[in-house]
Amino acid sequence: MNNSYFLKNIKAIMIDIDGTLLAGSTPLPAMNSFLSFLQSNGIPFLILTNNSTLSPQAYIQKMREHGVILGEKNILTCSTVAANYMHTNLDGHAVYVIGESGLEEALLAEGYHLISDVSKPVDFVVVGGDHYLTYDKLKYGCLHLQTGAHFIGTNPDVVSPSEEGLIPECGTNIAALEAASGRKATVIGKPNPLMFLRGLEVLGSQPSETIMLGDRLETDIIGGQQAGLKTILIETGVDKQESITDKGITPDLVVKNLAVLLDLWKNAISP
Repeated sequence: MNNSYFLKNIKAIMIDIDGTLLAGSTPLPAMNSFLSFLQSNGIPFLILTNNSTLSPQAYIQKMREHGVILGEKNILTCSTVAANYMHTNLDGHAVYVIGESGLEEALLAEGYHLISDVSKPVDFVVVGGDHYLTYDKLKYGCLHLQTGAHFIGTNPDVVSPSEEGLIPECGTNIAALEAASGRKATVIGKPNPLMFLRGLEVLGSQPSETIMLGDRLETDIIGGQQAGLKTILIETGVDKQESITDKGITPDLVVKNLAVLLDLWKNAISP
């Protein structure tokens, strides 16, 4: 799984953030060096994240604290794509949210009105990651779904890497509401093609010359493959080499960390 020859012809890259660039708020080794390499070689990159809790601006600030200067063109969140999907494809304006500021800001930017309880009917129940999840939040979501609200999930991730280990994520919240309501969510984030197609539009690249780099086989890797991208699994988050056989999803390349990938890429493009 060390066939890195394709790196020579890569023109752009989509990069997961949690478990790939960061572990919680801590930069993973060689993060700055890797992003500097991309910038100095004119390789456009897009952080394509299934983390719905932070807005693009919050990510820009977070990365600036670690010495990385990004613009909004470098960040695409599942919250942004989910809100745009709703606005483009579904009628309604009132939303009940289980999630944090990143999701709320994306919905407000698309003109949605947020309802915080069951005092008024809603057109959508939208579920993201929520570190402040309560029984009441699940209860209100369940009651709204029983009245026919559209059920939207920002991403399928059941767990998320943190400094403490793997902790519950959006997929866990979706599963609880699906079990309680008997409804199935429409889930927007990776591996949904919407994320990757929007990513290609932002990068202005073709699938065959674009990489998806991430730590999850079921989202980053299979989603990238279905969109026609080259894929690299990094072993700093959820999945490892041994996960490939268990899950039956094979990336183009597996790397232990960003430092290894950086060395491989430098060697691939050297004269």
